[in-house]
Amino acid sequence: MTKMLAREGKARPAGRAHPGDLYSDISPVPAPIDAGRADRSAWEPVAWLLEKARPQSRDPHRYLLALRFTLLNVVGFALLGAAYVQGLVDRVIVADPTYLCVLIFVVFLGGLGICARKVWQTSRELNSLRERDAASEPAAVPHLAPLLGRTAESRANLAGATRLRLSHRIAIVRNIGNTLVLLGLIGTVLGFIIALSGVDPERAADISSITPMVATLISGMSTALYTTLVGAVLNVWLMANHQLLASGTVKLIAALVERAEDHARG
Repeated sequence: MTKMLAREGKARPAGRAHPGDLYSDISPVPAPIDAGRADRSAWEPVAWLLEKARPQSRDPHRYLLALRFTLLNVVGFALLGAAYVQGLVDRVIVADPTYLCVLIFVVFLGGLGICARKVWQTSRELNSLRERDAASEPAAVPHLAPLLGRTAESRANLAGATRLRLSHRIAIVRNIGNTLVLLGLIGTVLGFIIALSGVDPERAADISSITPMVATLISGMSTALYTTLVGAVLNVWLMANHQLLASGTVKLIAALVERAEDHARG
């Protein structure tokens, strides 16, 4: 057998390749994969995320005020969406011929937008004060700079002025919330006026006149009740946001006073 294989090998032409050799030429053996490089490429996105999350892990309360504001209003709009699905929103709009409920909702959206802007501003200022070098942060300079380099009595007076200034900054949200209640009361008065405008004592004995008077009475009462309800509900919603903003403002004032005292001791 060995001799036959040897003769076959000698008899194979020099210019023709064996099928196995041809397959090896067409399909070369792939180079070994660098396992370390593959592991590094797989961990690069994870390392990038950890690098981005590292500043946040130093301060777990970063943008906590904005997150609370977002959560509160997500719940509020979810409840509003559920009321719309149930047809309650359409019922209110149809039952209010004065469209005062729509006006109340537009005023509420304006107040909520102002509150959102001030929440974001307060959150940035709180984050700036929590930094190691707050004096170099633009968000903290307007409130912190006047308190630095002062005596204890001057710092107390300036802290009181800062407290008043920051409280006045968020007062517009509370005023808009009170305006919602006033608009609801105006709707109540308008509803009673509409209801009583259709009542004519001289035609009360006329059976054909009773139906229009009752329809006008029901329309006016619907306007009175729905405007009061919408104004009260939206006032509660906006005042909840104002309370959240007020708590953040109190924390900002405390952080300003604490940073000023630390700077004076240093």
